[in-house]
Amino acid sequence: MTEFIQALKKRRSIYALGDNLPQSQEEITALVKEIVRESPSSFNSQTQRVVFLFGDAHKKLWSMTEEALKPLTPAEAFPNTQAKLQSFAAGTGTLLFFEDMDIVKNLQEQFELYADNFPVWSEQASGLTQANVWTALAQKNIGANLQHYNPVIDEAVAKEWSIPSQWKLRAQLVFGSIEAPAGEKEYMEDSARFLEFN
Repeated sequence: MTEFIQALKKRRSIYALGDNLPQSQEEITALVKEIVRESPSSFNSQTQRVVFLFGDAHKKLWSMTEEALKPLTPAEAFPNTQAKLQSFAAGTGTLLFFEDMDIVKNLQEQFELYADNFPVWSEQASGLTQANVWTALAQKNIGANLQHYNPVIDEAVAKEWSIPSQWKLRAQLVFGSIEAPAGEKEYMEDSARFLEFN
């Protein structure tokens, strides 16, 4: 259990990313695929989908995101937004996490009693997968941070990379070499988070 807890502690939001990883694109892709395959989903529905963006495609994503955010961001705040997006582009790549909504709809039709739950369970599967992949990358000393620019970028992403229409974008995990560590993490009091009964 100690190793598992240490792995969880190592998974942090790293914002100072670079493109200096010793791992190859093939090694990263193989690791992520294995983790996604082993991540749970309700009824073993395997709704999770991942798109890998490296090189120019990775940089293109953050350029597109900048274009999408510019008209939505107050002019005085945009330089900070722009700098943040450029810090993402400085990394090695981005993983786009999707959920296959056709599977969710099919399950809703097949099990009407649980119909309202399947979208919730889909979100939970997506979150579990994101956390698992992020933790696995951290174990390889690959820095990452999780972003949620959906739905602002959904249409542009779908068009650029011919994403199937039933795939719903849920998150973007930016990754790369760790150029500066995360700061100290603060924890709230246990009394505010936990209840225990006998």
